[in-house]
Amino acid sequence: MNEQYLDRCEDMIQEGSSSFYQAFCGLPSPRREAVNVIYAFCRIIDDSVDEPDKAPYSIHELRQHFLLLDAAEGHFIWPALRWLFRQYPDLNKDPFLRQMEGQCSDLSFIHYTTMEQLERYCYLVAGTVGEMLLPVLREESSAEIIASGIALGKGMQIVNIIRDIGDDHKRGRRYIPLDLMNKHGYTEGQMDRGEVNSSFIELIRELKNSALRWFQQGLADIESYPKTSGMAVELAATFYVRILNAVEANGYDVFTRRAFVSDEEKMGLFLDIYSRYTQPSVGGGIAIQ
Repeated sequence: MNEQYLDRCEDMIQEGSSSFYQAFCGLPSPRREAVNVIYAFCRIIDDSVDEPDKAPYSIHELRQHFLLLDAAEGHFIWPALRWLFRQYPDLNKDPFLRQMEGQCSDLSFIHYTTMEQLERYCYLVAGTVGEMLLPVLREESSAEIIASGIALGKGMQIVNIIRDIGDDHKRGRRYIPLDLMNKHGYTEGQMDRGEVNSSFIELIRELKNSALRWFQQGLADIESYPKTSGMAVELAATFYVRILNAVEANGYDVFTRRAFVSDEEKMGLFLDIYSRYTQPSVGGGIAIQ
């Protein structure tokens, strides 16, 4: 295996998601490299839909190459993926295909009506990432552990959706279900104008509570993970919860302000979580608030 391929994947996660990179960079090898490969491929899938002019492949080309992975050439991701599946033979290709299915929906299904539709989408584009990561992060996974990994992914996707409402609107996409908007008396016209009012704030708070419930489910069995893996997962979840706090600190203005967690805050969170994981008995689980 040419290590340059794995280095390119690390470059992608470092450039594309500082939260994910900082959460998982402390994993031992080969888990760390495997997480980087999974992130890189998911990033390429996402870019094929969101930035097709800059992406190396269309979503349909990616699927074809992935289905014929042993013969795929022309990009560093293919030998990196072959290494990944050799290194982790229990890793199933189905979540990767479902991930592409979810991203494909962004090409046509761009306005959501119900929470059930949104939850299905969150599973396809993010819950599947949990399914991909579990065989890398731990040796064995029960049905309950898999459900927890999926829940974490869905919670993170809800955070992404809240944070990116303004950017997604510019792309003509509305992930916020119309049923939820109607429930809180917030109209599509108000969203078009980027209005932040009491109805919008209550809508976002309800979505936030959904994300927090998924985080609680996802972290319920964190103590069953190897310590380094558990710490990485808890760090990632904590960073995402803090994005929700940043949205609130910005006055819920997700149309003109981007919520983020500073490197200084991330370092403080890392030190807090690291101190607990290096104690003889780990009391895992983030404070959901």
